[in-house]
Amino acid sequence: MRAAIGLASRGLGSVAPNPAVGCVIVRDSRVVGRGFTQPGGRPHAETEALREAGDLARGATAYVSLEPCSHHGKTPPCADALIAAGVTRVVVATTDPDPRVSGEGVARLRAAGIDVAERVCEAEAKTINEGFFRRIADGRPMVTLKLATSLDGMIGAFGGDSRWITGDAARRAGHLLRARHDVVLTGIGTVLADDPMMDCRIEGLGNRSPIRVVADSSLRTPLDSRLVQTARDVPLWLVTTEQAAASLGERYTDLGAQVLAVPTADGGLDMRAVLALLAARGATRVLAESGRAVAGSLLRADLVDRIAWFRAAAVIGGDGVTAIQSLGVVKVAAMPRFMPDTQVRLGQDVLETYRRTTY
Repeated sequence: MRAAIGLASRGLGSVAPNPAVGCVIVRDSRVVGRGFTQPGGRPHAETEALREAGDLARGATAYVSLEPCSHHGKTPPCADALIAAGVTRVVVATTDPDPRVSGEGVARLRAAGIDVAERVCEAEAKTINEGFFRRIADGRPMVTLKLATSLDGMIGAFGGDSRWITGDAARRAGHLLRARHDVVLTGIGTVLADDPMMDCRIEGLGNRSPIRVVADSSLRTPLDSRLVQTARDVPLWLVTTEQAAASLGERYTDLGAQVLAVPTADGGLDMRAVLALLAARGATRVLAESGRAVAGSLLRADLVDRIAWFRAAAVIGGDGVTAIQSLGVVKVAAMPRFMPDTQVRLGQDVLETYRRTTY
């Protein structure tokens, strides 16, 4: 099952709105088929594994990281495919929360006389597909907040200079994070300060660049920015107000960008509405790679599920630019809290990851 979950992780960032699923088929203690959800969400993992196994699937055991689907969509149900292939046992990591499935896949397998075991490595399987689960349960994607700071939490020096706090290895890891998310989200402040590309520039992963989204309430993104100038090559969505979209949106759409409107809250864009919009358009995993304003807005609204914190072994001092805007925390007990997850050394830098304390 852990091999199936590992296969599933290969699809992260390329299968939305589908879940990333892995499947391993075993017969006579030998792996005869492996598969994972392909880019765009089709074919499904079970279909790929059954194709590789061929006739050897008959009498075999299939390990699947998510309950096989039971509904007809663009492809026939995977539960039916497993039945037709003659698989005699299916081991499932976790139930599919999609109401079109949600236990029906397992019920269909059992009705066909297949032995089914459930909840094997369930926690690991849910972690892989947290974004898919979050979208169904809460109507929003999973959000990873990415920060790159000095040891004392600064993203820039007193004069505003911010390139580069972390080194090449850390920046490469940041690009890999982009490839594993459906959307990379930033704010207009970062666009104006850095003119970023927000794509994935790792050799061999150029086609894994996520959809680039800018929270820009007044539509100040420069028309000659690298984001706008590459909008026909890598998707660019500008999220703004109804008023700005109506008055200024056409000049961006003429260049290939999409302009989307959401309500405002506390003088800025309503971040819950932004995330709900992204979920409605299929996103399950969002990487917030932004300045202090967007980071603060997401944390204040309790919308951050994971943190990827790149730290340089250096100190800027109290006159630097802080990574997160004021949260208005009056008492220590009110601090947003996260659980430490992993720590990896990247050259002279360190990547620390954290998860929210509750799901």
